[in-house]
Amino acid sequence: MQTTTLLFFTAAVLGLAACGNDEKNDLTGSVNKAGAVESSVTVQHADSTHDVLLTTHKVWVNFKEYRTIEYRDTIPVLGTENTTAENSEGDTKSVKVQKDYEIFITVK
Repeated sequence: MQTTTLLFFTAAVLGLAACGNDEKNDLTGSVNKAGAVESSVTVQHADSTHDVLLTTHKVWVNFKEYRTIEYRDTIPVLGTENTTAENSEGDTKSVKVQKDYEIFITVK
């Protein structure tokens, strides 16, 4: 019983250590175009009351783009917020901009 508990505890500690907080841990620099599905999700501001959620999937087979699949969904805007903007000369100004959605993706 103690051996089972010790093995479980060791596995749990190793699993937690592997999780890490490195945000770039799951990012890839290139897509395996021999066979992969490359997905992207973006939110585009359409007008003052609507945003467009754009989901794109590129299917790669044998180093060729087999198909691109796009989904567009209209979603409500989140409103506006005040922020500081800076131009190329370094001048700053308080401006009102539309809030952006945060995108979280879960892959199982």
